[in-house]
Amino acid sequence: MKPKSLAVFNSNDIMPTNADGTMNFRQNNDMLSLTGIDQEESILVMFPDFYDNAFAEVLFLKETNENIAIWEGHKFTKKEAENISGVQNIMWLSSFEGVFNTLMAEAENVYLNTNEHIRAVVEVQTRDRRFIGWCKEKYPLHRYERSAPIMHDIRTTKSKYEIEAMQIACDITERAFRRVAQFIEPGVMEYEIEAEYIHEFVKSRSRGFAYTPIIASGYSACVLHYIDNSQECKDGDVILMDVGAEYGNYNADMTRCLPVNGRFTDRQKAVYNAVLRVKREATKMLRPGNVIPEYHKEVVKIM
Repeated sequence: MKPKSLAVFNSNDIMPTNADGTMNFRQNNDMLSLTGIDQEESILVMFPDFYDNAFAEVLFLKETNENIAIWEGHKFTKKEAENISGVQNIMWLSSFEGVFNTLMAEAENVYLNTNEHIRAVVEVQTRDRRFIGWCKEKYPLHRYERSAPIMHDIRTTKSKYEIEAMQIACDITERAFRRVAQFIEPGVMEYEIEAEYIHEFVKSRSRGFAYTPIIASGYSACVLHYIDNSQECKDGDVILMDVGAEYGNYNADMTRCLPVNGRFTDRQKAVYNAVLRVKREATKMLRPGNVIPEYHKEVVKIM
């Protein structure tokens, strides 16, 4: 960050469904990467140049009570949050505005976070987006900067523990695939295959699918993001499965094709092997220092 800069990171919201229903909570990846705190309504503020080093980083948490504990379950205590995050200064969320006002009086630049991804379609206003609006309205004369490019650079390189979590997610996915390979036969429904995956995932201490699974037989395999998973798998079909397990908020991602009846036709086998050859050659070209657009061009040549 530039000198005299402050950065703010927010947890994701718990998204509503209907009535009092909610979706499962999924933490903001940047917040999780920086703190390890997998809990809603948390805010991390970092100000390395602040004159009081005790406020160089502050983690704000939702204060729990007996009623919340009964309805929603355990929330982090300050000591638990300190042990997990390494942040020494843990405060309740009710203190945020007063502390933030003090910090902003000394800051010149403010780094704010957004979900910057080339394929992101954001139609729902996120907690980060609401915070951006609030912050700019309350403090219009500060200079605002983007955290996303810095976080993309930081998170590109994984720690040993992150790689271990990703490997576990891959191992769980592999076990589920081998289970499904024994299960598939003409007459099974795509959603039954999905059920076999989720059974193996959860049994292996995954929270479930890393993303909405694609279980596409026959013509549906030609639809790039088919997620209905509602059709019968028929004799002679090839079934495409794009699935992955999540483990500790790290994701596996696997795509495989299998013949529903256990044997490819000559034409299906030829197509499968063509793709397999490309995959093997593309794997050989994965080297440190490669640039993704150039790598893509070389893979296309192989195709």
